[in-house]
Amino acid sequence: MKQNDLIHVEKLCEHYKIELNFIDALLSNGLIEIQIIEQVKFIHQDTIGELEKMIRLHNELNVNAEGIDVILNLLEKEMKLREEVIRLKNKLRLYEND
Repeated sequence: MKQNDLIHVEKLCEHYKIELNFIDALLSNGLIEIQIIEQVKFIHQDTIGELEKMIRLHNELNVNAEGIDVILNLLEKEMKLREEVIRLKNKLRLYEND
């Protein structure tokens, strides 16, 4: 992994106006991955979109890290159920056309 793809966590906190302990809470709940290089915390740039979603949940809805974990799990389950419904509808159409 290139170091160019990593974003300094403290600068990220300054940019999004969040506290470092919020990032630590997300990390301890397994919601984000942080890389430490020479005792400096970095986050990969590909995870910024998901992190922004978590920041919005925290700031706009006042949801803590544990709540964010629950919400993201429910959203993932909903997406899987939607995919299953689509798959089952397609299967049903196949039998209806016979």
